[in-house]
Amino acid sequence: MPDKRIDPGKTALSVGDVAKRSGIKISTVHYYDAEGLITSWRNSGNQRRFSRDVLRRVALIKIAQRVGIPLEEIRQALSVLPDHRTPSQKDWQALSNQWRTSLDEQIGRLMKLRDQMDECIGCGCLSLSQCPLRNPGDIQAHD
Repeated sequence: MPDKRIDPGKTALSVGDVAKRSGIKISTVHYYDAEGLITSWRNSGNQRRFSRDVLRRVALIKIAQRVGIPLEEIRQALSVLPDHRTPSQKDWQALSNQWRTSLDEQIGRLMKLRDQMDECIGCGCLSLSQCPLRNPGDIQAHD
């Protein structure tokens, strides 16, 4: 397994450092930067550099994407975090509170879907026009 550690004394990270440590592609680092999800600056050699706190932001982006949060919502949530310093517990709590309601609603929808599938599996109806999963509320009956 490759070593992903970065010298703890290193304060300015290269694109490659961020990619290696975060487990994402270099192109993804560039994309996140272009989309304003993370920030960088250029050194005297015109090379892109990142502060160490970007590693936590990338981790958060990956976690949020894994649970289905769209990038626009991630961007809005990250806007409450301070720039160029590692967020505090209070900062993370503010961010978490933004997503709590949305995630609770998503969990409720997934549980309902799971329960509907339990009822549906094996029913044999094969009806695209009446199936409550394929046609919620029987909207095609009104066409």
